[in-house]
Amino acid sequence: MAAGGSDGATATQETMPQTPIFPSMLGTSCSGHIQPDMEEKCSDPVYQDGSLVSGSLEVLIERLVPTVDYYPDRTYIFTFLLSSRIFIHPQELLAKVGQICTKQQQQLETGAEADKVKMKAFVPKIIQLLTEWTETFPHDFQDEKAMKELKEITLQIAQCDEDNASVKKSISQMTQSLIRKLSTHSQYQEPRDIIKPSVTDKQTILKPKSQSSLKDILSVCNDPCVVAQQLTHIEMERLTQISPEELVHIFSQMDSLDNHKSCRSDIKKTYNLEAYDNWFNRLSSLVATEICRVGKKKQRTRVVEFFIDVARECFNIGNFNSLMAIISGMNLNPVARLRKTWSKVKKAKFEVLENHMDPSSNFSHYRTALQGAAQRSQTAHSNREKVVIPVFNLFIKDIYFLNKIHSNQLPNGQINFKKFWEIAKQISEFMMWKQVDCPFEKDKKIKNYLTTAPVYTEEALYLASFESEGPENHMEKDSWKTLRATLLNRA
Repeated sequence: MAAGGSDGATATQETMPQTPIFPSMLGTSCSGHIQPDMEEKCSDPVYQDGSLVSGSLEVLIERLVPTVDYYPDRTYIFTFLLSSRIFIHPQELLAKVGQICTKQQQQLETGAEADKVKMKAFVPKIIQLLTEWTETFPHDFQDEKAMKELKEITLQIAQCDEDNASVKKSISQMTQSLIRKLSTHSQYQEPRDIIKPSVTDKQTILKPKSQSSLKDILSVCNDPCVVAQQLTHIEMERLTQISPEELVHIFSQMDSLDNHKSCRSDIKKTYNLEAYDNWFNRLSSLVATEICRVGKKKQRTRVVEFFIDVARECFNIGNFNSLMAIISGMNLNPVARLRKTWSKVKKAKFEVLENHMDPSSNFSHYRTALQGAAQRSQTAHSNREKVVIPVFNLFIKDIYFLNKIHSNQLPNGQINFKKFWEIAKQISEFMMWKQVDCPFEKDKKIKNYLTTAPVYTEEALYLASFESEGPENHMEKDSWKTLRATLLNRA
């Protein structure tokens, strides 16, 4: 059902140790070091075929915290930390983890000499857990209270083994890495705002002849392969900023909208998702603008065919999001109505691409192509073959659908952890895709054009379209007159 399918289950953990690809939900055990007979004796948590499927929040938190002879499975760590925020604030969870650590520490400190040896084995496991947490969910530590809580836990842990230099070094490295991640996130806030639809001067639209002096995509770069590569750069930079917890926060944001609740804080938590959606809309508008603004049919045909070639290169790369945005832009009414232009276009390549993105049968053709790209990525020997950029709004809808059709809690009050295994499996695969380094050489000039070149509003697109190919019926003539009058008045 969800984008990417379950074929990612064969991937190794080396690519992303803290969030490995998940085993089948009802297949390989994800229960860590749990005694085989526990699933018969325990009703909290509940296991099914060796896999944890439900449990109370308290017991699930206890499963998160290591002991002397137990460390939670990494898939469990990722799944629980990802989903726990629905039930408890990360800062509160961190405090509870600290309390459990203190309790274990006190038990070991009051024990025999052998327990002191166990203490030295316990300390690195706690540090490892905190390291995985800060690496995978750094935004959980954005506020001062969370950082203070983390500092108190690590200070307490360090005191357990004061003579061990490696403990202090691990804590220092974890803290420095977290600070760098938060700093990078903060620095990226300003540049990402650039990628928004912008509006050109209305006077420019009303004077088509002056458009010939304006820069266009073909004057910046006439190689569709290079443009597709720069689009991939932009996509991957945007994806890098999206954290897994944002994908969970969108649930509460949508639920709040459904229930007519205030969700201002949730919107802040999903800002990167909003920014990425803005980028998709901007690219669609840019494609339409580049086509509609051209006065001569021959040149306009060339621009259409150029974007078809760019879209095909995006498909070959595995950049499905840019591909979908380009197709969406070419299917906007102001572009689609240019019949004289389309009559001159070699449409075979475009029809193939449209077929790949055909929405029928829940985008089955696209999902097959995505699955192929995901399989190629798993066996790839170079970053060029590892690129997988899904159609993001479909990915979000898949995750949201998984959330919507399954309840968070069961009738007995336990958390429906089976649901969160499935959601985390999809998000984990996405996390691996977004960690791939973009394999193409960066061209700042082209990237800058793609992200900052002015694009037309919907009204301006229609007017430019009518200026390029006149109205064909009375309805279009009326629309043309109204648009001209409206934009002239604004100007």
